[in-house]
Amino acid sequence: MSNCESDLAHFDWPFFDEKHREFAKELENWAQSNLHDVDAPSCANVDEVDEICRTLVRRLGKSGFLNRCVPSINSRGEPEIDTRSVCIAREILARHNGLADFAFAMQGLGSGAISLQGSETLKARVLDPVASGRSIAAFALSEPQAGSDVSAMQCTAERSGDSFILNGEKMWISNGGIADFYVVFAREPGSSRSSGISAFFVEATTPGLEIAERLNVIAPHPLAKLRFDQCVIPAANLIGVIGGGFKLAMKTLDIFRTSVGAAALGFARKALNNGIDRAINRAMFESTLADTQLTKVKLSEMALAVDSSSLLIYRAAWMRDGGKNITREAAMAKLMATESAQRVIDSAVQLWGGEGVQTGSTVERLYREIRALRIYEGATEVQQLIIGSDIVKKARSIQAEQNTN
Repeated sequence: MSNCESDLAHFDWPFFDEKHREFAKELENWAQSNLHDVDAPSCANVDEVDEICRTLVRRLGKSGFLNRCVPSINSRGEPEIDTRSVCIAREILARHNGLADFAFAMQGLGSGAISLQGSETLKARVLDPVASGRSIAAFALSEPQAGSDVSAMQCTAERSGDSFILNGEKMWISNGGIADFYVVFAREPGSSRSSGISAFFVEATTPGLEIAERLNVIAPHPLAKLRFDQCVIPAANLIGVIGGGFKLAMKTLDIFRTSVGAAALGFARKALNNGIDRAINRAMFESTLADTQLTKVKLSEMALAVDSSSLLIYRAAWMRDGGKNITREAAMAKLMATESAQRVIDSAVQLWGGEGVQTGSTVERLYREIRALRIYEGATEVQQLIIGSDIVKKARSIQAEQNTN
């Protein structure tokens, strides 16, 4: 079941302008025409997954949709991105095809640091090919021992004349193996924690950069472990300033964190649609599954989770587009949407019974696709810490102000 009108109804909410509603309709029509022939692989066939992703990047770029995830430069010379448009795109694409959402999001995340602080030369060289789908981007931050704790990274970048020499490993790198370039974060030897971390533009063909391992996961997509062995890159490939890499990484993630929740929302909407379809069409006890009270309760819980997540996601996106700091709101949106989507999809599997766990079924694929979203770009536990810390910080600030008065 996929009711287009129902799936787009929430875009009538006051969070959106007319341009957002028109964009949602345009992308929905495009997805129906251009994603129906792209089947998500049911097994981790690396070559198949790679080719599907390359195809999706080309299609999205040719149709002009990747422009939505590559920040443009505003009249003040600052990078600007419409967060609501990114979230709308990820929700709709995820509802139609998980790899299409992945292809879209990684182009934005992989080029985000360059948009924010890259040199004018680097921006001119990189951003247009990324937005047009001619170049594939990747964001290389995580390491085998540094995931949620980014400041524990061990990959080093040592200055040598007009170059930097990279040594170390990166892990769980999306688009690893198919990217044309990587934005790599590494620290100055001898530095500790977040100090000394810088960001670098590294072309995939650079000597000393090796795809050490292709990684298979339950929802297949291009993923790899990278190894740097005396990898020499020009000093001109530094993004931003020396030692500014940690803040740049966090700023990049802040832009796209809310959109992770939007992707989860897309998966959840699809699961809800499939759950409703199953309930009203499955004969049971001389009636249908939908006529049982337990099923009605389950469907109500699923719908409540979808709408609650949607409200938090688009509140955060609307606030960011209005120039407000949304660290807390983005964390709430990602946490609520990803955790809720997991429950909604699990309920859809339950409604489908045995068919729900059959390899290749829609809800089985959704069950695999949603799991990683509760981990990447800040695990659920990290979001809880962000929210709790913000609550305490603001409460203490209010208390201090009251004591002063």
